[in-house]
Amino acid sequence: MVGRERELSLLASVLSRPTAVVFVEGEAGVGKTRLVQEATRALCDRGLRVLVGRCHPLREPIPFGPVLEALSAAAEWLPDVARLSPQTGALAPLLPGLADRLPPEPHTSADPRVARLQILGGLRNLLEALCPAVLVVEDMHWADETTRELLLWLTRDPPPGLTLVFTYRSEDLPRATPVLGAPYRRPPGTNGAEIRLDVLTERDVCELVGAVLGARATSRLARSVHERSAGLPLVVEEDLLSLTGRVAERRTQDEEADAHDELALLESAEVPRALQEAVHMRMARLSEPAIALVQAAAVLSVPSDFRTLAEVAVMDLDQATAALAETVRSALLREAGPALYGFRHALAQQAVYRDIIGPVRDGLHRRARRILEAQPTPPLVQIAHHTRALGDVRRWLREAEAAAGQALTLGDDGVAIALNHDILRQSDVSPDVRSRVALNLARIADYSVDYAAGATALQRIVADPELEPEARGEVRLALGLFLIDQRSDEQGYAELERAVDELRNRPDLSVRAMTSLARGEPHVPRTTAMAWMRRAERAVFEVPSALAKSAVHATSLDLMALDGNPEVWDLVDQLPRDVEDREVMGHHLRALKNVGVAAVERGFDGRGTRLLEECRVLSSRSGFRTTECNSRIALLTLDWLGGRWDGLEERFRVLGAEAPDMVPVTRAAAGIRGNLATARGQWARALQEFRRAASLEGRCTGAGGVVSAVSGIAQVHLAQGDAEAAWAVVAPVLDPPPTAPRAWANGLLLVAVRAALESGHREAAERLVDAVEEDTRGTDSPAVAAVFALTRGMILRQDGDLEGAALRFGRARSVYEDMTRPYAAANAAELLAEAMSTRDREAAGGELAQAADTYAALGATADTARCEGKLRDLGLWRPSSPGRRGYGLDLSPREKQVAHLLADGAANQDIARALVLSVRTVEHHVARTLKKLGVTREVLRRTDVLARPDHLLRSDNG
Repeated sequence: MVGRERELSLLASVLSRPTAVVFVEGEAGVGKTRLVQEATRALCDRGLRVLVGRCHPLREPIPFGPVLEALSAAAEWLPDVARLSPQTGALAPLLPGLADRLPPEPHTSADPRVARLQILGGLRNLLEALCPAVLVVEDMHWADETTRELLLWLTRDPPPGLTLVFTYRSEDLPRATPVLGAPYRRPPGTNGAEIRLDVLTERDVCELVGAVLGARATSRLARSVHERSAGLPLVVEEDLLSLTGRVAERRTQDEEADAHDELALLESAEVPRALQEAVHMRMARLSEPAIALVQAAAVLSVPSDFRTLAEVAVMDLDQATAALAETVRSALLREAGPALYGFRHALAQQAVYRDIIGPVRDGLHRRARRILEAQPTPPLVQIAHHTRALGDVRRWLREAEAAAGQALTLGDDGVAIALNHDILRQSDVSPDVRSRVALNLARIADYSVDYAAGATALQRIVADPELEPEARGEVRLALGLFLIDQRSDEQGYAELERAVDELRNRPDLSVRAMTSLARGEPHVPRTTAMAWMRRAERAVFEVPSALAKSAVHATSLDLMALDGNPEVWDLVDQLPRDVEDREVMGHHLRALKNVGVAAVERGFDGRGTRLLEECRVLSSRSGFRTTECNSRIALLTLDWLGGRWDGLEERFRVLGAEAPDMVPVTRAAAGIRGNLATARGQWARALQEFRRAASLEGRCTGAGGVVSAVSGIAQVHLAQGDAEAAWAVVAPVLDPPPTAPRAWANGLLLVAVRAALESGHREAAERLVDAVEEDTRGTDSPAVAAVFALTRGMILRQDGDLEGAALRFGRARSVYEDMTRPYAAANAAELLAEAMSTRDREAAGGELAQAADTYAALGATADTARCEGKLRDLGLWRPSSPGRRGYGLDLSPREKQVAHLLADGAANQDIARALVLSVRTVEHHVARTLKKLGVTREVLRRTDVLARPDHLLRSDNG
């Protein structure tokens, strides 16, 4: 049910509150039936009766057919004959399977109007006997007149407890005819909804493709599925079923099958039969001129203007106007943009295209190419498409290379990549063309976050024996950088080492590889990294190159920032921001990003924000999408640290949709979701997110200060009171300790020390703090200073020195407040209050109250509840307002907390631990919450009820 969460939750909520009338509208294949089935499944599990009937496009429809079909399956639910109205006996001839369960058939009147009224009354009485029930009537656009009359009568005065659900396609309704044959107005006291199902968004399709194909789901493949289907779920599902089956068959024969094999399989897949038949039915109703216009649109394949369509179809404008209006009314063509007309989705275009006779199709292609070539700015990609369709491979090779260049100039990386790969797949391409095209692909990978082929495709290019040696080195450099920047794969460093040797005659590029190796900690040992840096500096000195110099200078700034050298701030400010050489500008942008990230990791949030925002803007303006994306990751992480949590997950979702192939985005988003879930007490979700992040990262923390996945998992165990489990998770990554100060500033040391102390490993905790303190001595980092103050305070508190502990906790709180990190400051204030509680209860209460207010403002439900529990233990907790407010049918603040935890799948015991309540109290809260929402635990967990506006979270009949 990807992309249907809101519709599903609304329908489930309405169905749980009969009496109701629901209309579900959408085009063929959009998922109306699936939505209704999913929403009624939980009702069936609870014993509610769900009756389903379907309308059919019959030449001679059966009167009341869908209702009779639905009732024929209701035998097990019928009451004793004595409890049924005698009028229901009139249905015996129409429902022979139920005849022995119905009263005797009444005398049949000779007047057909009276007989009809007997049947109508019998149907209504039988439905009343089955209530509470849901009657689903599918495909109402095919309903006959008698069925519409019956259903209109039922909806205007529905039997108590009956919910009617109608699905239909508006484009197939008789023209100007309402769904029920006459206008419907919901009567007082009747619940209901009108749900229109639209096609899935590109993000929805990407999520679905990712769920089905896993790691094989490249952004280009997902976009191709979306483009072919236009988001129509039926087509997406058919494509994925076809793709998974055919790829599995291909992979048993060819272990090297990659993303482009999958793209080729997708493009050659058959049009789903149901869709093909629907297109043929609509084509059969068109006039000859309209058919010619649709065929012209199929050959052009992209949305085209009216005049081009008319010229390709060889008709005058008046004739074309009437034909176009006819095709739009039939829903075969649509207005895809201002004065542009095309098919709803690519498969409809293919269904028409494949039925065009060969000679006619070739003539249309030749005519289309001639018309497009005559335009002031010829669309080279479209022209190459028509040339290829005509089988002129040599001409197509020239046109495709020019078209790829034009696409790249226009910012369409995906088209440029696809064309270049199509060229490389040809067997008779000359070595110079092959090298040129391979380098084009490598250069795109350098700055694009949307590189469809990924590592496998680049590796295949590198292994091409016909590739020129120098070109191979440049492609290998791109491969190494791609693996590191977008995949976080340490194999990229091995590729860079090989590229250095292959690029010995290109010092500007070999230096780029050397400087990347110099920044390779922890994958490249510190001594090796410094050796690479010295080698890069010598290379620049021996063979001067502006590009090589900029690479070395940018890397030196990065290393200065990592080492905590304060001179880096002035030097990075002196970097030119308006360099004409694009490659030099790329090195400057990487320096801005890396120094900005280092600033945040050390606790200089203001300075880091300025550098990262500047890098984001300049990268966007210059077209360096990878650098822009990494800057945005760090800026979103700053939102987490700075307490700007509202909408943070959505902002990461937007970024993830823009760069679905970038592992750093996926990893950082999972870490943020895990942190937010931990603060809210959604521990099951937090563990799931942290484990997902752990599968994507090495032993170092992610960019920009996100707590590492390992420390996140340990933090959840600590919140659940399982210190031994927390220590078991974190101890393995401390031998040997990660490179300082990054991991320590990001919270690993804090979690490790707490886990060690609470699990009885005090000496290990002190040894760890001593070792890290020695390693980071003299480091200019407020973040590290705050963490050391907290960990030293924890050890002092363990030893009974509460005054010394309070001094350090207070110091850490002040540092975090100066850094404007409210959540970390509240954590420190909470520790300070605990240390003060035995000697100054009132002051401790003030610290706890302030921390609780901060947590509440952030939405940290579990932390707020924990602080309130500590205030109760001190005897200082007071309700926020006198008396108890009556919330009526609305959820109280506590019930909203419970609802969110239930949606996460939390059990009552988990909720009790998160909110610091007794299990019995939680049981009462859960019962009231589910009753107000009108859903079960399962429905709440599987749907998006909580995302709807507050006025929809009430159990009234509005």
